[in-house]
Amino acid sequence: MSGTIEAARADVRADRRRGRSRALRVSLVLALLVVLVAAVSLTLGAAAVAPADVLAALIGRADRLTSFVILELRLPRLVAGALVGACLGMSGALIQSVARNPLASPDIIGITAAASATGSVALIWFGLTGPALSAVVLAGTLVAAALIYLLAWRRGVSGYRFVLIGIGIAAFSAGIVSYVLTRADISDVQQALVWITGSLNSVDPAALLVLGIGTAVLIPCALLIGRPLGALSLGDDLAAGLGVRPERTRLLVVAVAVALAALAVAVAGPVSFVAFLAAPIARRLLGRGSLALVPSALLGALILVVADIVAQFALPGVVLPVGVVTGIVGAPALLWLLARTNRIGRGG
Repeated sequence: MSGTIEAARADVRADRRRGRSRALRVSLVLALLVVLVAAVSLTLGAAAVAPADVLAALIGRADRLTSFVILELRLPRLVAGALVGACLGMSGALIQSVARNPLASPDIIGITAAASATGSVALIWFGLTGPALSAVVLAGTLVAAALIYLLAWRRGVSGYRFVLIGIGIAAFSAGIVSYVLTRADISDVQQALVWITGSLNSVDPAALLVLGIGTAVLIPCALLIGRPLGALSLGDDLAAGLGVRPERTRLLVVAVAVALAALAVAVAGPVSFVAFLAAPIARRLLGRGSLALVPSALLGALILVVADIVAQFALPGVVLPVGVVTGIVGAPALLWLLARTNRIGRGG
């Protein structure tokens, strides 16, 4: 009997080692793809820059014009896109893991919609920008997330109840946005519409600094709380037996996920479907049962950087908001997932 138990434990340890090895390989490949796409994005534009000149600008050895184009115009946009995508990707992975539902991403359950409503009020009615806008969006989004969680809690949180209440909050938030836009001046509406769609066309340096600091703080927090989150997949009773407090863990996960999403929205607006797409793709790459937090963040960054390249150069002479591109790609994916979950008997 003892030999059988030891063999089972050895198999579990071997499975964990294989899982960690696969996660490391996938993360390295995704990180390499992000770097390659980022390098390509820095060479593109009306003033094309050779890769050697890009490298020279990054190490401070290029001429003044090349340095200005790379360091002042293109690099901030690239960094913002990568960080926003990483925040959204990891936020989606956390929320989907808590709700155990692939539909429970920030842009589906009303998190980004609440951030959009808060941001549009702050932007149009109070003229806030930069760190002040980021702070207001974060506060409003946390309030909306707390409301969703409280309404969804009935001696525990059901995934579909969480999604449905979130959809209701999203509809309410959309109504607030519509009201604010109809009462605003046309010049303010133009500015707000670009932000509401999701755009990297004008990245505020102060907001980018807030994004960088917030990402450096929140992503390690997400990785720390991801460890007990894995035990929740076994059920609340087993998780409690392993020393994990289920409701406390869920609250922490939701708080960090909402903060990540709000931070991203404050800089780029509610870019749709990045959080929705990144985590399911990452879990498919790693296999069933994986939280895939780091691969989700890397995939989110990759998706948004690629989408921004398409937004800038797909139509000659027209720079689209990046949210237009992610919406075009993400909407069919949402329809496919809805059809698939309904077909296999999990549609309600």
